[in-house]
Order: sequence, then structure tokens, then C-alpha cells
Amino acid sequence: MTGAPKDLNEDFVRGLPDTGPVVMINMLRFRETSADGDGSGWDAYQRYSRGFAPLLKAAGGTILWAGKAEGAAYGDLAGRTWEFIVLVRYPSRRAFLEVLTSADYALANVHRDNGVADHLIIASDETYSKFPPPGA
Repeated sequence: MTGAPKDLNEDFVRGLPDTGPVVMINMLRFRETSADGDGSGWDAYQRYSRGFAPLLKAAGGTILWAGKAEGAAYGDLAGRTWEFIVLVRYPSRRAFLEVLTSADYALANVHRDNGVADHLIIASDETYSKFPPPGA
């Protein structure tokens, strides 16, 4: 693994069926100040996003939706609050892993590490989508 984030559960993802598109549900909480001292955590995340976007596009992926989290409308967050949620669609789990383990991703990921205090990615298969399969 060239530049995989330390918390990437690569073996788990590789063990899942890889039969088509996958949506990765990203839940984030930002640092007040970027760990490198260059602006806020949000500023660092924006730098990460500028480096990540071309990698995602090259892999055939896209951001379906992103927005500020407001709180639990149903259920209990169990004390773990999130500030931002991003739904990222990849054509396959393999494509997800190829992006996150690439040397180019490692360069962008420095900014994510500097800006994000907590980050959870939930892997989900695509049971239903209004979007056509990649390449269709």
C-alpha cells in the first residue's frame, strides 16, 4: 500500500462482493485549526478536496451529495456528532481502493489529516439508484 490512510480497512473492503457501483458515506468532524496551522480544519479539507477530485474523476467516481450535518432526526448519535456528510459513488470497490492506496492520494490526504478530527466512511452496496450504472 503506497499511501493508504492508517484507518483504511482494506481487508474488509476487499472481502466484500465487488459486483458494481458502491457508495461510500463519509461522515466528518473538523479540527478548529488545521494541524499544520494553515487556516481552519475546513480550509485544510478544501485543499484535500481539490487534490482528491481529479483522482475520483479519473477512477470513474463522482460526488453524489455533500452537506452540513444538523443532528439526529431519528435515533441516537450516541455522543458522536458529525459536521459534514459526503456521499461518494465509485464504479467498484476496487476503484475505491485504487484511489485511496495511490501515491497521488497520499499527497492529497496530508490535508485531510490536517483538517479532520474524526472521519468515518461507511461502505454501502447500491441496492437502488436513480443514476445509471457507470459507463451506461
